[in-house]
Amino acid sequence: EEKLNLDDSQWEDIHVVTGALKMFFRELPEPLFPYCFFEQFVEAIKIQDNATRIKSIKNLVKKLPRPNYDTMKILFEHLQKIAAKESVNLMSTQSLGIVFGPTLLRPEKETGNMAVHMLYQNQIVELMLSEYSKIFG
Repeated sequence: EEKLNLDDSQWEDIHVVTGALKMFFRELPEPLFPYCFFEQFVEAIKIQDNATRIKSIKNLVKKLPRPNYDTMKILFEHLQKIAAKESVNLMSTQSLGIVFGPTLLRPEKETGNMAVHMLYQNQIVELMLSEYSKIFG
């Protein structure tokens, strides 16, 4: 309910805006990719055949609760626009995966597999960005 003045000079720094966006997603009671879907997305990203992997991710995305799906579609559409300007902002789909993967998708209970999970989290976000039209189209 706090009123924000977006004309304030603090919002001119893109890092502040990005940090606020990441903080919003990090502080949700449950990640944008709900906990109960974590292992399913990890298993899907492990699929070797690219077409089957994309189809599996698409099917999982369709099963998400409607608010999660709608938010995800808008967020990934925006991140895809950022990746399209990689030559200017140096943010590739891989970089965006590294930045947003652990924020949007994480297990409910951390295990000793944090490094492995992080790799999959990054790959899932990267795939969803690079195959946005096939997954959300």
